[in-house]
Amino acid sequence: MSVNTILDIQGLSKTYQQKTLNEHQVLKELSFQVNKGDFITVIGGNGSGKSSLLNAIAGSSIPDKGKILLSGKDITRLKEEQRADQIGRVFQDPLMGTAPRMTVAENLAIAFRRGKKRRFRRGITANEKELYMDLLAKLGLGLERRLDSEMGLLSGGQRQAITLLMATMKKPAILLLDEHTAALDPKTAQTILSLTSQRIKEEKLTALMITHNMQDALTYGNRLLMLDSGKIVMDLSQEEKESLTAESLILLFQQHSLGFDLSS
Repeated sequence: MSVNTILDIQGLSKTYQQKTLNEHQVLKELSFQVNKGDFITVIGGNGSGKSSLLNAIAGSSIPDKGKILLSGKDITRLKEEQRADQIGRVFQDPLMGTAPRMTVAENLAIAFRRGKKRRFRRGITANEKELYMDLLAKLGLGLERRLDSEMGLLSGGQRQAITLLMATMKKPAILLLDEHTAALDPKTAQTILSLTSQRIKEEKLTALMITHNMQDALTYGNRLLMLDSGKIVMDLSQEEKESLTAESLILLFQQHSLGFDLSS
């Protein structure tokens, strides 16, 4: 393992509904390493193992075999909450990851105080409020003026922008982006992707991003992984990505995922 390796996945396997007619192996001895500062886009058809991989890293699903090393520490069997301070995650659904009946400031406070010994309190200090306003202002969406608004009153794009901020404000060892723009309209999706890239660069974060959009997979990040049937079938460097178009990537994708609908 390189000194620059932040995440080391070793022979990861996971099967659901074992020993039944519905048995399905979603990860098959999958192995790869992620270096500090990598921004890796991940593509693959439905059932290829993309979300199962992120679930295993996040701790919401424990693999049957293999190891997950994060910053050199074996986290394979740790509970989700035991690794949450090292892992940031943004889901596809803008409703996930936030408390809709709490204000923007209160949601940010939960993220800011994560991992601290003291219990969460509703009161927001003046210094904290100033910090949250500064962070929101950097997003360029005017959300610093919505600090006292309930999260549930915001649009999907606004919530996703705040969720992204919540997931990155404590500079996690790795950021997991699980198709986090798929539920948004195209214009809003591009705004959130731009903000995502900006946050990753500014905070020097390491990230894995699942996407179904081939152009986004080529445009963003310095590396691309293609999954099929629980295995990595292609691992492209920045230089290799730059030599491809979305159309040529689709052709490569089709070779490994016959019958998958690529229109979405």
